[in-house]
Amino acid sequence: MNSLIRILAAVLVVSMLSGCAALVVGGAAATGMAVHDRRSVGTVVDDRMLRVRVSDALHRHDSFGTDTRLRILTYNGWVLLAGEAYDETRIELAEEIVSDVDGVRRVINELAPMERASVGQTSTDRWISSKVNTSLTRIRDIDGFDPTRVKVITARNIVYLMGLVSSDEAEAAVEQARTVRGVERVITAFEYLDQPA
Repeated sequence: MNSLIRILAAVLVVSMLSGCAALVVGGAAATGMAVHDRRSVGTVVDDRMLRVRVSDALHRHDSFGTDTRLRILTYNGWVLLAGEAYDETRIELAEEIVSDVDGVRRVINELAPMERASVGQTSTDRWISSKVNTSLTRIRDIDGFDPTRVKVITARNIVYLMGLVSSDEAEAAVEQARTVRGVERVITAFEYLDQPA
């Protein structure tokens, strides 16, 4: 418990020095969620901060304006990019930019070369992600499975799953996600507990 308090205090001090209130909220939320996470508290906080740095690096570039939709998920230093980046040139540029961000171990680039999704599609994607998260709570036949260990985002009805899981957990999560109405495809970016890296 003392280490959690020290990490939270460090996040608070860093955020006060940089003037970023969002970091405090993100750090506190990350610390609370780390209770169920297989990552260390420090890694959870690092991944939250990495997502902010990746988003900032992409949005500072002129090529990523209102005609792009960048969905970013980070886990254990892996960065998943999903959404729409207008053309192949921007997709490649996004990967280059993200690869140069400090702390990125791997980039999984799932951006599509097309115009930004409509507001209706964006709402549908959020709804699907919410339903997939709920559906994961129905996995009860795997001892020790915790649905909060599977991170979910959706773009154009394609569901992306990330996390540190066993092969059985991964298979069950994919099968459960496929049962959600509106899901066209499920793509995984899992790290496996029971397979060599």
